[in-house]
Amino acid sequence: MNKSWAIVNKLLPFSCVDGPGNRFVIFLQGCNFKCLNCHNPYTISLCTECGNCVKSCPHKALSFINYKVIWQTSVCQQCDTCINTCVHHSTPMTYKYSVDDLLITIRKYLPFLNGITLSGGEATMQLPFVEKLFSTIKQTNDLKHLTCFIDSNGYLAKTGWQKVENIMDGAMIDLKAWDNDVHKSLTGRDNLRVKETIKYLAKINKLYEVRFLIIPEHTDLQDNAENIAKFLIDLNPNIRIRINAFHNHGVRGIAKKWSSANKKQIEIFAEQLKQNGLKHFTLPTVYL
Repeated sequence: MNKSWAIVNKLLPFSCVDGPGNRFVIFLQGCNFKCLNCHNPYTISLCTECGNCVKSCPHKALSFINYKVIWQTSVCQQCDTCINTCVHHSTPMTYKYSVDDLLITIRKYLPFLNGITLSGGEATMQLPFVEKLFSTIKQTNDLKHLTCFIDSNGYLAKTGWQKVENIMDGAMIDLKAWDNDVHKSLTGRDNLRVKETIKYLAKINKLYEVRFLIIPEHTDLQDNAENIAKFLIDLNPNIRIRINAFHNHGVRGIAKKWSSANKKQIEIFAEQLKQNGLKHFTLPTVYL
């Protein structure tokens, strides 16, 4: 991947849930997990240029030229027919941004921003670009006050985090299951590296938040609150915890039939963590 540009799924100019303050969020395309409950499965893979989505577009916003799928944004109606057609967990509706392109866009909203967050997909899949963007921000006078955060599944190896730790202000890490086998069944990957990431980032004071998603009858987090609390308290007793509630709106496949988490289930898990010594929680404000 050329470090000077990135494949971007979406830009969100303002967010108050992706790190501290008001943040400009960049959603990068591509992920190394295949979560059964993913609400954005079209962000998992890069486009294979197979062209199967072209004929499906009812607005003729897609064309196939020189074995490449071309997306005409001016014609597109955002109906998502192409996304629903794609069998590769991808989308033709992505953007190619250079670092300079993004800085121009960021400056449009600069007076209102506290920082930048890279999300996905999985942002660390395009790590060379992350390095380039963050280092440029830190070296640019009118931007260097912005904090640089990564929202990640935590699967990046320690050597990868070491490449960005000096230009990154913090990371939010998802721990999707406590047991390795449960984690693998949900995501396709084990969680050993995720736990190592949490430990390492806590050690270097770059772990901003650990996030949990409660999926009734499918995650094992609720049954391992004591183990989770001990693991995190040994790293930092003041660690921030965000608990999210699964909902089945927008998911595909088997997870479409899974039950959504309710307020009581979330509060029970939070209380279990609290009884075992954790203090700082953010809970959902809306349940679907």
